[in-house]
Amino acid sequence: MISVILPTYNESGNIEKLISEISQKLKSYPIEIIVVDDDSPDATGYLVKKKFAGNKSIKIFIRKEDKGLARGVYYGIGKSKGEIIIVMDSDFNHDPEVLPHLLAYKDSYDLVIGSRYIKGGGMEDRLRYVLSLIYNLLIKNLLRLKTHDNLSGFFLIKRDLLHKFEKENIFVGYGEYFIRLLNIAHKFNFKIKEIPVFYKNRISGVSKSKFLPMFIDYSKTVFQILTSRP
Repeated sequence: MISVILPTYNESGNIEKLISEISQKLKSYPIEIIVVDDDSPDATGYLVKKKFAGNKSIKIFIRKEDKGLARGVYYGIGKSKGEIIIVMDSDFNHDPEVLPHLLAYKDSYDLVIGSRYIKGGGMEDRLRYVLSLIYNLLIKNLLRLKTHDNLSGFFLIKRDLLHKFEKENIFVGYGEYFIRLLNIAHKFNFKIKEIPVFYKNRISGVSKSKFLPMFIDYSKTVFQILTSRP
């Protein structure tokens, strides 16, 4: 089984279409789609409950405590049953079209990442792309990582590898959890594959990404990793 985990917050304008497209792209696989909603004011979670009532492959969890992107991913992993886990955003930044390409490498690699910074990848927002690329290169060099996109958050991982590390300590905060995950993956010599992805601009809703808080939190995470190494 393939478990697709979708952490959500105020994505009522995207979630119905996204779930439908994921289901279509993965129709040849046994799947479960796990929506973990942080009690969105726009009722994203309740919309999913209403629209997909009776569909046993769509599971919705509405959380009123321990909120946040990374905690939502962690919660979704805990509720999932698939041998293969895919994590993606719910705003169409992560294109469902890429899912079959991720799965094409599931038998050969432990971790498959959607990367903006390899040939064929990119972002529609050029300023954001350049700033993100520069910061990503800094992270890559400081932590001596081999991966090109260390801020992705669009990935496939084998469930049986998750026992190798303390997941609760990895999935904390916002997108910085992905830096911790990659650091652990490199430490345990996971076989990693990057495939190109292109981020389009958001069509509906408002981005939750705030540059300055993200920069501070991500930088703190990099510093913590560096200072904890022997």
